[in-house]
Amino acid sequence: MIPPELRYTNDHEWVRVDGETATVGITQYAADQLGDVVFVELPAAGQTFAQHSTFGVVESVKAVSDLYIPIDVEVLGSNDALGAGPELVNSDPYGAGWMVRVRVTDPGQLADLLDATAYERLTAEA
Repeated sequence: MIPPELRYTNDHEWVRVDGETATVGITQYAADQLGDVVFVELPAAGQTFAQHSTFGVVESVKAVSDLYIPIDVEVLGSNDALGAGPELVNSDPYGAGWMVRVRVTDPGQLADLLDATAYERLTAEA
């Protein structure tokens, strides 16, 4: 299931916007492609990232993959639970497996992201 209230990227990250803040993670599709996630490296609060830049790394039994930030942001905090339980990315990518909470610095960029229908088409073609 692809949650309809989220926005998505072609790189399989999702964004849940709540006013000037947002939560970012990877999609179920990405988690399934990675296989069992064994390690997640995330940024510290206060760091800033430009749209499409690398903000972290996720390591699975299959591969090591960069994480790309969907929009310009300032990191408010990372999901500390992933340090002890990286498998949350696989079991609950849209909930407990979130990656970072951020302050959105350019809200206009949200319009460039995919809605659930467009993301579903993207993953169906893969």
